[in-house]
Amino acid sequence: MKNLKVLFLGFILLAGSSFFAATNAKNRSNQDEKKTEVNVYYFHTNIRCVTCRAVESETKKNVEELFGNKVRFTAVNLDDEASEPKGKELGVKGTGLLVIKGDKKIELTAQGFMYARTNPEKFRQIMKEKIQPLL
Repeated sequence: MKNLKVLFLGFILLAGSSFFAATNAKNRSNQDEKKTEVNVYYFHTNIRCVTCRAVESETKKNVEELFGNKVRFTAVNLDDEASEPKGKELGVKGTGLLVIKGDKKIELTAQGFMYARTNPEKFRQIMKEKIQPLL
């Protein structure tokens, strides 16, 4: 009977450790998945010109229409104290447009300001060419 109790306790311990190992693996997998998400960040300040607003609206529209829920768009106001950590994390101090996937960072600021207002189709094509390979 004593051997049966030891065997039962061993089984419980083994099953419990397997459960925790599986849970930890799942948590690591979720963390890795978050690192591999594609995020598009538009950094701005409180004072914005017409072109700044066009970069934000065209970027948001392009992300939604081209990639749906596969890519996340976030506008970040650097004048908002709550947004300062994100700017520091990504090394952004001023207006900018970045595509981030894990450690990979693609700068699209110049293209955004050059084309979002004057040639939105060209800007859309550039975004598609730069982001599609990340998916």
